[in-house]
Amino acid sequence: MRIDLHTHSTASDGTDSPAELVRNAAAAGLDVVALTDHDTTRGHAEAIAALRELSTGLTLVTGAELSCRLDGVSMHLLAYLFDPDEPALLAERELVRDDRVPRAKGMIAQLNELGVPVTWEQVARIAGDGSVGRPHIATALVELGVVPTVSDAFTEDWLANDGRAYVDKHETDPFEAIRLVKAAGGVTVFAHPGAAKRGQTVPEDSIAKLAEAGLDGIEVDHMDHDPATRERLRALAADVGLLTTGSSDYHGSRKTCVLGEYTTDPEIYGEITRRATGAFPVPGAGGRRA
Repeated sequence: MRIDLHTHSTASDGTDSPAELVRNAAAAGLDVVALTDHDTTRGHAEAIAALRELSTGLTLVTGAELSCRLDGVSMHLLAYLFDPDEPALLAERELVRDDRVPRAKGMIAQLNELGVPVTWEQVARIAGDGSVGRPHIATALVELGVVPTVSDAFTEDWLANDGRAYVDKHETDPFEAIRLVKAAGGVTVFAHPGAAKRGQTVPEDSIAKLAEAGLDGIEVDHMDHDPATRERLRALAADVGLLTTGSSDYHGSRKTCVLGEYTTDPEIYGEITRRATGAFPVPGAGGRRA
């Protein structure tokens, strides 16, 4: 089985619509794909509808990537198979999403002070109906010729954590996020915890404390982790009893990664689905539930 548990659509900062994402996942030969847009589940219904039109064995895992902050360090928490209508978790996601627009406008103002003529209208056009985020601003910088690629915008010169144009947004305490996701029947995995090129990372002793609080796993096999980082994270997971996942973090044409570039072991996926009680994986019309 080929299982990719971290992808994005136009519901947040990907370039594939949720329906296109499902079709592309099937074409890429995936058996399981998780849709994990930033702080939103708005793409789930379209993705499920597209899946049911396909004669494929692809299975869809519904989820979201939650914006968190621990001791001043930004981190992302992948949440899988939770009840999207559970009131407390829904209210927290809406609080995070509502802060995205003023944060983006603040970053645009910072860029303007740095001499970059980016506008809110340009960024809003790029974001479309998606939850506006840094990748949309990075795309605007590419359009203006400020940087050659989206990835090149995520440096200290521009949009990286603590970069010259960085602006904080509301982010959930991860211990609270874990509690909220668990209460909604979901499973939690710390996304790309060793992605040091994005900025400061959460210390390993804090990951151990998150494990004690109910964190289910960490994303180990990821494009932003070099081999040494993967080895270190795998050892840490074994020490503190965490599941280890692998994912593409696919964003369509906005990033260079491809669907299925990194995958999750079927036994780990099975354990994730066993732990979840808030929702179930959605099987395609041509297959049974994976």
